[in-house]
Amino acid sequence: MPVAASSLIPPALDQLRENPQVGPEEVPGLLERLAGVPDPRDPRGVRHRLAVVLALTACAVLAGATSLLAVGEWIADAPGYVLEQVGAHPDPLLPRRVLPAETTVRRLLARIDGDALDRAVGRWLADRRPKTTGLRGLAVDGKSLRGAAKAKGRKIHLLAALEHATGLILAQLDVGEKTNEITCFQPLLDTVTDLTGVVVTSDAMHTQREHADYILDRGAHYIVIVKSNQKKLRRQLKSLPWKDIPLQGRTRGIGHGRSEIRRIKAATVNSLLFPGARQAVQIKRRRTDRKSGKTTVKTVYAVTSLTAEQATPSQLAELVRDHWKIEALHHVRDTTFAEDASQLRTGNAPRAMATWRNLAIGALRMAGVKNIASGLRRNARDPRRPLTLLGLG
Repeated sequence: MPVAASSLIPPALDQLRENPQVGPEEVPGLLERLAGVPDPRDPRGVRHRLAVVLALTACAVLAGATSLLAVGEWIADAPGYVLEQVGAHPDPLLPRRVLPAETTVRRLLARIDGDALDRAVGRWLADRRPKTTGLRGLAVDGKSLRGAAKAKGRKIHLLAALEHATGLILAQLDVGEKTNEITCFQPLLDTVTDLTGVVVTSDAMHTQREHADYILDRGAHYIVIVKSNQKKLRRQLKSLPWKDIPLQGRTRGIGHGRSEIRRIKAATVNSLLFPGARQAVQIKRRRTDRKSGKTTVKTVYAVTSLTAEQATPSQLAELVRDHWKIEALHHVRDTTFAEDASQLRTGNAPRAMATWRNLAIGALRMAGVKNIASGLRRNARDPRRPLTLLGLG
């Protein structure tokens, strides 16, 4: 039975990926996960525990805060029960709880270990993701934080892994200025505890032999798009007798002002010039602009380590199509959270805010909320709702 959009309780908390027999009470909570993040502050004079400041920031973003100023305002207005639930202790010298100021949050996020924070959030989400059936796709793709660059900060480019079925970001990594997505692909997936049986999807940039070997060594599969960066493989795919191979799947979709018809063919080829490749795939996309009537046809080639017995042509087409769910999440971060408009640029703060947005979107999706903007507005009306969604209330 689907979860109603108004539901606040994340479903299937006991359906844990790594150990389905473990009950929700035995799963590390968000505060426990956040407590594992190293505290960059000098212990002398620390008034607020690290996990408390981070949890309050997460709640603020889940209530729609798009900037550190808004985070500070939400914390300043938070009622006493919110502070109690996140573990804020009263100051022994004052009769009330002292709230973390916006400057405290800003300085902390600027110095936070971004990798450790992403691991904590990714594992909290992974622990609670609902069970899925069929092939489990995991999309790897990157996103630049344009606002930070416009504000004359360093260029920030984040590589992330999103689970197709749930829309949850399970891992994220800062690519850095002196490297690129290709060199960060394996370190990113190293942070995903179990890849066994997972089908990794990516764009043509990651159609790399080393990536394929790594994925296979982890007990996973891949389906990758083949373009000009693998010229010999692309020539081999184009030269296959596709005209003699019957059509094996056809889907139709409407969106973004256009209609699209997708036709797929797949063939088992044992001599493909790519590690572990078992099937060659051809997808023809016929797109028609609904306003101008202009039609374009594009042929896309792919290879996969999945055999014909493991995945039907329709399933392969779905994996390729669902890869772009990660672009949809990026769109939500830009339009709903104004990520690209944010000119936050100090230290690791821009990355940390991206992590909180991933957490907010994931928590809402696990609760069955499809309209993220609506869910944020609803949370803003009652401080209890972010607490409940994060398992803190």
